Amino acid sequence: MSKQSKNNFLHVATLGKTVGLRGDMKLHIKSDFPEQFQKNATFYIANDKTVTLENVNFQRGTIKLQGCDTPEAAKRYTNAKLYTTIEATREQCVLEDGQFFWFDIQGCDVFEEENLLGKVVEIERILDNDYLKIKTAQELVEKGYAKSFLVPYLDNFIKEVDIEAKKIFTQGAFDILEAS
Repeated sequence: MSKQSKNNFLHVATLGKTVGLRGDMKLHIKSDFPEQFQKNATFYIANDKTVTLENVNFQRGTIKLQGCDTPEAAKRYTNAKLYTTIEATREQCVLEDGQFFWFDIQGCDVFEEENLLGKVVEIERILDNDYLKIKTAQELVEKGYAKSFLVPYLDNFIKEVDIEAKKIFTQGAFDILEAS
């Protein structure tokens, strides 16, 4: 999911400009789970209003909202952000073994050889790789290390993720912190 989450809501897409004469709109997906965008799916937009998808065309990258049958009606929603809840995401999106939702990884403490390096505050996608943005532990900052650093979410760096305990165990992350 997107790095933006507010009060249990996750930003999963943004509506773009209108396309054609029937109220279709461009859909800019901000999620790793496009399967949640299907006919009759409902999403939240600003002020707790909801919109329901009438049609989804992944080939064209467009959607049509229920009740928006003209470009003029659809234009009211241009640049609107679509949100879903964490609970709905857990229900609708299937993870493979060893995969985690970003919102579960955020807030995890990061360790290397039993030493606390910091806490995951955000996840950034740079090109095709995800990076954990780690706020460095205060004890290390006081020793002169950077206040934050990025660790690639790759097998060479991430040894174990324990979502229940909110802990991530790494190798080589301290070297990245030293070089930051």
